Amino acid sequence: MSDAMREKLARLLRGSIAAQTHTVTTDKFQNGTTHPVLLYSDEGSAREGGLVWRGCSGDCDAEDGSAGTLADGNANPGDKLEGSDAAPDDPVHLKRRVGLFSGVALIVGTMIGSGIFVSPSGLLERTGSVGISFIIWMACGLLSLLGALAYAELGTMNTSSGAEYAYFMDAFGGPPAFLFSWVSTLVLKPSQMAIICLSFAKYAVEPFVSECEPPDALVKLVALISIVMILAVNCYSVNLATNVQNIFTAAKLVAIAIIVCGGAYKLILGNTRHLQEPNFASSTATLGNIATAFYTGLWAYDGWNNLNYVTEEIKNPSKNLPLSIIIGIPLVTLCYALVNVSYLAVMSVSEMADSEAVAVTFGNRLLGPMAWLMPLAVTISTFGSANGTLFVAGRLCFAASREGHLLDILSYVHVRRFTPAPGLIFHSLIAVAMVLYGTIDSLIDFFSFTAWIFYGGAMLALIVMRYTKPHAPRPYKVPIIIPYIVLIVSAYLVVAPIIDNPQWEYLYAGAFILAGLLVYLPFVKWGYSLPFMDKITVFLQMVLEVVPTSTTFEY
Repeated sequence: MSDAMREKLARLLRGSIAAQTHTVTTDKFQNGTTHPVLLYSDEGSAREGGLVWRGCSGDCDAEDGSAGTLADGNANPGDKLEGSDAAPDDPVHLKRRVGLFSGVALIVGTMIGSGIFVSPSGLLERTGSVGISFIIWMACGLLSLLGALAYAELGTMNTSSGAEYAYFMDAFGGPPAFLFSWVSTLVLKPSQMAIICLSFAKYAVEPFVSECEPPDALVKLVALISIVMILAVNCYSVNLATNVQNIFTAAKLVAIAIIVCGGAYKLILGNTRHLQEPNFASSTATLGNIATAFYTGLWAYDGWNNLNYVTEEIKNPSKNLPLSIIIGIPLVTLCYALVNVSYLAVMSVSEMADSEAVAVTFGNRLLGPMAWLMPLAVTISTFGSANGTLFVAGRLCFAASREGHLLDILSYVHVRRFTPAPGLIFHSLIAVAMVLYGTIDSLIDFFSFTAWIFYGGAMLALIVMRYTKPHAPRPYKVPIIIPYIVLIVSAYLVVAPIIDNPQWEYLYAGAFILAGLLVYLPFVKWGYSLPFMDKITVFLQMVLEVVPTSTTFEY
């Protein structure tokens, strides 16, 4: 980049942020590529280079389990896994602010979203049995708990953010980690947000068109509006996004309490006929149907690994990460069991199967003139869940981009608001495309199929590192049988639907994952950079007022 452009870029930003200093330099990633970036620092601070953090590469095979080094910072004398905080002169950095209560709240708040309000009918349709559906609900909770406990070992062994991305880097090197970031950034996280926003829109629209099905175009329009609102909240302020999440988590717990109390009231009155016949014999479920039924149930439990995406910000992670999991996931499982019993205390199996908004139907049957509270509470719940989903997605994008595995602009943050605006906008645009494309059921199946490939990969990473890094510090260590169990179940969830009902979508999903290698080899492995990308990066920095940030940590 020419000196004139460097000066122009610095002058433009100085005009809007006069009290801060800026320099234009190059940002060098681990693959050896360099890109021009505008660096930002408070007035008087000495800041050199774009990224302070140095993580592991494909050669992360040290016996002590170390996968990165620190460029600066003093070690925290408390929990060894907390490592170092950000450099003191860095205006944008992550601090350890998530304690045990906040960790439990994050797990519960992201797991309880739209799934329990949308999934029960789909699960009953695929099993054809109340008894089998309850078994699957409990099995999904157990599987989520086992998987999360295995993730607790991974998260306390490697305390960098990014969850599976960081673990794949440790166990397998760059290519598998890149494929995860490739699929998660372009498919998994955006599709998760699209599903939740479609569910939000369905609940928001249904009370106004109670005499007929909500128009599909109207549902998608409301979903798109919700994505724009959530994007605005997350881009405006981290504190605002956090406050919104806290308020909406409380609202979703109120919705759960209303359903459970209403169901308990009907059970006291003796309305138990729908629970007395488990109907195991009448079930028409096949192995493939059971696997897709697991997809539906596990969608309601999804979020059990979200705490691992913010490991860098957990206080005393060796203690609070596993404790948050042990408390949060059984609590969610209990809530889901009580909610399903409450549904069947008010509605029959066929009525649940015919309803695409089960909680709204429940409110219409039980709450009378106050039935409007149910769709209101559920829309608030799903909106909050979508807010948390975008918040987490931005962190994953940030973690992969600062390694040079994604566009470097996606790891930049706003110079005043300290929000990862480029990554948030990128995820939201993909979510918009998915809302326009698919229905809730098809998105849930596609999301679950792809996600469990990587969940199984994380279990394999844990097993591999038990042998390749036997001396790595493991403050929390699960019995080795647990990752094997989750790995086997993951393989079943991926293979069974393909064998039972082959569809082109599964082939497309697998091809899309492998297609990431066509991007990895030239742009990451060999360090090729398109000639116009430097100008685009600088242009987006000027438009969005974003800069690189420093994040320091150790394992």
